[in-house]
Amino acid sequence: MADNGKQHAPHRGDMTGAKALWATLANHGISTVFGYPGGAIMPVYDALTFYPEVRHVLTRHEQGAAHAAEGWAKATGEIGVCMATSGPGATNLVTGLADAMLDSVPLLAITGNVASHLMGTDAFQEADITGITLPITKHNYVVRDVEELPRIVAEAIRIARSGRPGPVLVDIPKDIQLAAFHGEIPAPHARPEAHAPSPESIERALELLRGAKKPVIMAGGGSLDASAEITALARAWDIPVITTLMGLGAFPSSDPLWLGMPGMHGSVAANRAISEADVLLGIGLRFDDRVTGRVNGFAPNAAIIHVELDAAEIGKIIRTHVPVRGDATQAALLLTQGAEPTARPEWQAQIEEWKSRTVTPETYGAGYAVKAVVDRLRPDDILSSDVGQHQMLAAQLARFEKPRRWINSGGLGTMGFGLPAAIGAGMAEPGVRSVVIAGDGGFQMTAQELATLKMYDVRNVKICIINNSFLGMVRQWQELFHEKRYSEVWLGDSNPDFIKLADAYDVPGYRATTAEELPAAIDAWLSDPKSALLEVVVPHEHGVFPMVPAGAALFEMIETEPAKSPDLSAQMQDAAEEASEA
Repeated sequence: MADNGKQHAPHRGDMTGAKALWATLANHGISTVFGYPGGAIMPVYDALTFYPEVRHVLTRHEQGAAHAAEGWAKATGEIGVCMATSGPGATNLVTGLADAMLDSVPLLAITGNVASHLMGTDAFQEADITGITLPITKHNYVVRDVEELPRIVAEAIRIARSGRPGPVLVDIPKDIQLAAFHGEIPAPHARPEAHAPSPESIERALELLRGAKKPVIMAGGGSLDASAEITALARAWDIPVITTLMGLGAFPSSDPLWLGMPGMHGSVAANRAISEADVLLGIGLRFDDRVTGRVNGFAPNAAIIHVELDAAEIGKIIRTHVPVRGDATQAALLLTQGAEPTARPEWQAQIEEWKSRTVTPETYGAGYAVKAVVDRLRPDDILSSDVGQHQMLAAQLARFEKPRRWINSGGLGTMGFGLPAAIGAGMAEPGVRSVVIAGDGGFQMTAQELATLKMYDVRNVKICIINNSFLGMVRQWQELFHEKRYSEVWLGDSNPDFIKLADAYDVPGYRATTAEELPAAIDAWLSDPKSALLEVVVPHEHGVFPMVPAGAALFEMIETEPAKSPDLSAQMQDAAEEASEA
């Protein structure tokens, strides 16, 4: 059914704006578009039948289309494309665009709009989508002249891909789609050359690294495509490496230099190393609040070198001693060329002690279930997550040997992201397993995308639902900071039977409710030749630790879950209040 209406496509005939759109996408190597049709974009969907070289994937909601395009882009590093009609169709893309903007995902969104003469009249299904998305896109356009349409689309693709990637929206009024086009379809833009760091900034960074006694490297999402160079850099200098939530996979987890993830739910080793370091080399990251904790307590002893392509991010949040504006790959290569490895036995011994304070879940619960799943992943498997406790547990417990195998919503923290993103990633790389871990809450926000699996006979997506009957992360905060007053977080009385729900979409379902049942359920789930769903029912109340309370510094982290007691919330509240007063 994936190619319905395309097998016997008629001759392309006279060129229109709608056909020029598809011709431009095809000419730029766009093979797949995720979308949902409607009245104001109907001419584009009619023209689609003339371009069988571009596959359209009909999702069941426009938000699903945006997240699927994100999953495609995050897995491949190439641009993802989504499409919607005007009004509610366009506004349903907004969450995905905001998500892509915060996570620097190259995304092209195409929207239809009412005819040009109706724009501004509150016509049926009209929305000022360029005005709405102005703060959450790198750039956006309204096409006013059909002869400009291919140029604008080509330019939008270039902008989305170049520099710091991000989403770009092109809004096309219906009359422009229908108008005759007489121009030429542009060739793809050449990729711009990477911005090279200045020799002066590299030399200043080298001076700091040469004198460092407690150095640490922190690699973020902007370092994924420089993974090999950053790995060589760390090994050449013998410097431990921390990878942020978005940077997981930029440095191999099996390397003894890897310390884990930093921040609110980061590892003991990562957070302690940041707090004690005398030089911190940050590459391709923006030092967001979930990474830094209380800003004036972040890396208090360290001179900070910040390698970042986007100049606006340097010094925005964290004081920067040596700004290095430029491409992560080139910066890593230049810093490796000047490497002078130095023995630091005391620092190494301290780091090894911190690394030993890793807690492995031993009692059946969410952490136990997540570990059982991620331990079965193969190096090429793609792991996506939704947002919540399971996301943090997966980030803590999964091990990645290469980049672009971990896909999640970082900056926006979008519940419902996981399933459509896993579908997009799975369709981008049909030869590997695309595994998604979701919570019972977030899964239900985009559960209708199970129909997409069925319609396109996608066979490599494996869905794991951690079912604790709660909105778990909100519940954890209510337990710790609001005296266990659980307000609007209980789902247990209204959750569906997830196995029956999967069966309704012809997706095989498996369930485990105990530690004893879990291994066999995982075996059956992963060995099923089709995409399949695994529900793991776990105890209601569990926490994710280590945890840095809101307003606290990384060195004020709570390493293990405190014993359940009436004093727990007061203890955590006191810690947060003391931190905010510091």
